[in-house]
Amino acid sequence: MRLPDKYTFEIERAYRDHGAALLLFAGAITGDRGRAQDAVHQVFLKLLADGAPRQIVDMKAYLFRCVHNVVLNEIKVCQRSVPLEDESAWFIPPERDYSAELNLRRALFLLPDDQRKTVVLHVWAELTFSQIAEILDISANTAASRYRYALAKLREAMCTKEDSCARF
Repeated sequence: MRLPDKYTFEIERAYRDHGAALLLFAGAITGDRGRAQDAVHQVFLKLLADGAPRQIVDMKAYLFRCVHNVVLNEIKVCQRSVPLEDESAWFIPPERDYSAELNLRRALFLLPDDQRKTVVLHVWAELTFSQIAEILDISANTAASRYRYALAKLREAMCTKEDSCARF
């Protein structure tokens, strides 16, 4: 039996530190929690099998890029999309407002894919626009613009929903 080396510990720490955000990111792309879990696990299993590449400068950005690539490859192979069920939980805030969460989730999925990915990476994964740019293979300015456009659309969607509820 092979004893864990320092790279195994680094990979385990990376999984603990970033696994939840990676899962959220993959779920935002696939719309299916199971497929998202498969993608994240595939990335970490490959890292464990091959060992962490020593030339990684930013492990967090590297992991998000790997998950992004795995998900896109899986989508190309399967050519199918399964929508995320409204009742499935993405994240559990301390005090949940289920109605607002559902409205936000719906508004988020109405965004174009590129804007949705950018919002999830920036807000939930806490990545910088430079890191997002590296992951999505775009410029940092493009990532920032997508984020601004997405926030405007989310704000409009959420305000519209609140206004329509306030009228009744």
